[in-house]
Amino acid sequence: QVQLVESGGGLVQAGGSLRLSCAASGSIFVISAMGWFRQAPGKQREMVAGITTGSSPNYADSVRGRFTISRDNAKNTLYLQMDSLKPEDTAVYYCNSILQRFKWGQGTQVTVSS
Repeated sequence: QVQLVESGGGLVQAGGSLRLSCAASGSIFVISAMGWFRQAPGKQREMVAGITTGSSPNYADSVRGRFTISRDNAKNTLYLQMDSLKPEDTAVYYCNSILQRFKWGQGTQVTVSS
């Protein structure tokens, strides 16, 4: 069973930046398309960025041009660079495979103040 551990969240002012990391156990990470998801209070979890095994990214319209997803297969780690943060980006951020095959981690809280 793959374990996912997210980190890097915090409190930041609007316009600021954060870099999230997701450490995954198990070699299945290398053969999985991965994604970053977020869930704001009272809202459904949504995928904001995805990346293929060949590192081709795709983004939700709400974050395109501001967020950058990347992966380091040698380290079994997924990243999300978040720039020009907005208050509406406030949420708990999670990583998982695109198909959400793995058990969810605890997530990392991102809070953007106006």
